[in-house]
Amino acid sequence: MTHIIDIPDLSATEAFGRRLGALLFPGAVIALIGQLGAGKTHLTRAIAEGLNVKNPAAVNSPTFVLIQEYPARLPIYHFDAYRLSGAREFAELGTDEYFHSDGVCIVEWADKVAAAFPVDHLRIEIEIIDANRRRFQVQATGETYCNLLKRLD
Repeated sequence: MTHIIDIPDLSATEAFGRRLGALLFPGAVIALIGQLGAGKTHLTRAIAEGLNVKNPAAVNSPTFVLIQEYPARLPIYHFDAYRLSGAREFAELGTDEYFHSDGVCIVEWADKVAAAFPVDHLRIEIEIIDANRRRFQVQATGETYCNLLKRLD
């Protein structure tokens, strides 16, 4: 199931992310895809706010550390695959254990490591329309994520 969502501005990105975060569940896996500057980290921060993260300002891109963990309603595991060579290197981080944990996994640059993802997950591809507008192509795989996507509407 795929939905296209036009996002007119930054506040709409934040609102979408907070709504999504509020609906997430233990073991949720979110794949974020988009070019540099598309807003992957900003969306992650909004998702974390929806999960009641303790310190939203601490949510930043984990490009150089590869993973950040944030305490929230559910633990948040925020990955950045930008510097990785592929799915194998990503899997060596122990991602399978994270994917099957009681937390929420959010992976930026997920297209680089797609082969390491569980079959069921939520994929959000962010397209830059102009300086403010974005288009989210949200694809749900599996019944749980399809139901989640229906609730996001």
